Amino acid sequence: MNRDNDKGKVLIERSLILGGLQVFALLIVIFRLYYLQVYQADKYKTLADENRISTRLIVPPRGGVYDRNGEMLATNKQDFQAMIVAEQTTDIKTTLDAFKKIMPLSDEEEDKIRKNLKRNRSFVPIRIKNNLNWEQVAQILLNSSDLPGVIIDEGLSRHYPFAEQTAHVIGYVSSVSDNDVKDDPLLEVPGFKIGKSGIEKLHEKKLRGRGGNQKLEVNAIGRVMKEIERNDGVAGDRIDLSLDIRLQNKAYELFGEESGAAVLLDVNSGEILSFVSAPSFDPNLMTQGIKAEDWKKLNQDERNPLINKVISGQYSPGSTFKMVVALAALESGVINANTRSFCAGKMFLGNHAFHCWKKEGHGYIDVAQALQHSCDIFFYETAQKLGIDKIANMARRFGLGQKINIGLENEKEGLIPDTEWKKRRFGEPWQQGESLISGIGQGYILTTPIQLATMVARIANGGYEVEPTFNKMTENNKPKFNKIPINQDYISIVKKGMFDVVNLTGGTAFGSRFNYKGLKMAGKTGTTQVRRITMKERQSGIIKQEDMPWKYRNHALFVGYAPHDNPRYAVAVLVEHGGSGSAVAAPIGANLLLEALKLEDTSDNK
Repeated sequence: MNRDNDKGKVLIERSLILGGLQVFALLIVIFRLYYLQVYQADKYKTLADENRISTRLIVPPRGGVYDRNGEMLATNKQDFQAMIVAEQTTDIKTTLDAFKKIMPLSDEEEDKIRKNLKRNRSFVPIRIKNNLNWEQVAQILLNSSDLPGVIIDEGLSRHYPFAEQTAHVIGYVSSVSDNDVKDDPLLEVPGFKIGKSGIEKLHEKKLRGRGGNQKLEVNAIGRVMKEIERNDGVAGDRIDLSLDIRLQNKAYELFGEESGAAVLLDVNSGEILSFVSAPSFDPNLMTQGIKAEDWKKLNQDERNPLINKVISGQYSPGSTFKMVVALAALESGVINANTRSFCAGKMFLGNHAFHCWKKEGHGYIDVAQALQHSCDIFFYETAQKLGIDKIANMARRFGLGQKINIGLENEKEGLIPDTEWKKRRFGEPWQQGESLISGIGQGYILTTPIQLATMVARIANGGYEVEPTFNKMTENNKPKFNKIPINQDYISIVKKGMFDVVNLTGGTAFGSRFNYKGLKMAGKTGTTQVRRITMKERQSGIIKQEDMPWKYRNHALFVGYAPHDNPRYAVAVLVEHGGSGSAVAAPIGANLLLEALKLEDTSDNK
């Protein structure tokens, strides 16, 4: 009996322990449920929403780029593209074959479509063809019964209405690459495009705007069910440039089939009114994704359409450099306005002969006449007396041998050599003969067209350190430039020589003179050799430029300003292998200056 009682006690105790454990476990479950449902309710609600709600970025419209008069240079145009949704067609191959009967697809395009179809889920639209015009869209819609699963998607793409004329200024946009800095979530959006060159790159963040977002309700496999919330973001800023598209078009037209560069500046504000590198390319091809054969053609063109020659082309300035030598000589006292030198057609330094371009010589001439006739002997002798260091100092004061920094990529510094540079570069002393050829803008000297435009603008405005810019100026933001420390009389002497170059008989640009309602121009021509003329060739007869292969012909240059008595515009023109500055470059510069005066006159009379 006692044994039975003991067994009963044990059983009761075990039942109590087991029941207690069950109650304890139940309390834990209740507490945990309470904790999850009350204390952690917000957290798990958020997690549940994240499973149900998909947040996606919205790409804002890119800002427009305009010229100084409000003409659009870069804009967004309506872009249609054909897409296919795999789950909406029973046979993708049949649908694509039907599509190809309406619109051909290259093998490359078909391969890309197949890869994208394998990579994405069946309900995700895959692009078949982009950049469709309205006629193509209408044709697809008309045949929609034969194209199950094909839909038309509408968006925006970048468009450059003036294409080649503005390519080197405006640049272009293209897809984000692995090398681009991912400083904005927008750059992670598939197909998003950013500025790759020109103004598009310079003002990328302003033009890009700020992305928006949309909240979408999706099901378990990611299909969009409905839009819950939408924020369109902020469109990119508008950029107004100093450029005048009328002058830009005129400059590009004047080059015709020639290769080179031209820049037109406001001499007082530094505003760039025209900025042309020729030949050029169509930036719309870059934006759409240029074909391999088109890219190869551009790269293999000997006239280098992809290079921005205005800032990246480095050339000997030739006789356009003679104004710098004249200013340095006047300042140092080596010459004055009345100093006369005799040109017999050649001079000797030791046993080496230095020739003037005019074989029979110019006779006795002063500095203004030496500029007018572009006498090499006068400037050989002047440079010999001066030395390279004084020439280099003056050249740098007028903007040569240094980046102008207008904001575009790949700008070159050019080269203004001096004795220290020669010692540092070659470990050798400077030679007198090197000073002579520097006196006519050749030898080691290299400049860019934008530097030459800066130089002539600073001469034209009386010696103020004007700096070229693409920023459109207003009365409130016009900059004030420092005065270059140089006697105004010296600049006046040089400007007289430049006026005579164009307006007196015998001047090297006399054939390009104009008189528009009493307004005339001043300027200076230049012709630089790209190959050495041997003594044997001089004796037997120098080969005519037109008889040489294009790449061996001389470069042609011209710098000038107008009006001559109250300068407002400065121009620099470089024609690669053009042959002669007076025959080829001067007419381009003169016509561009004349066009600027006419447009200003038209504007004033409105």
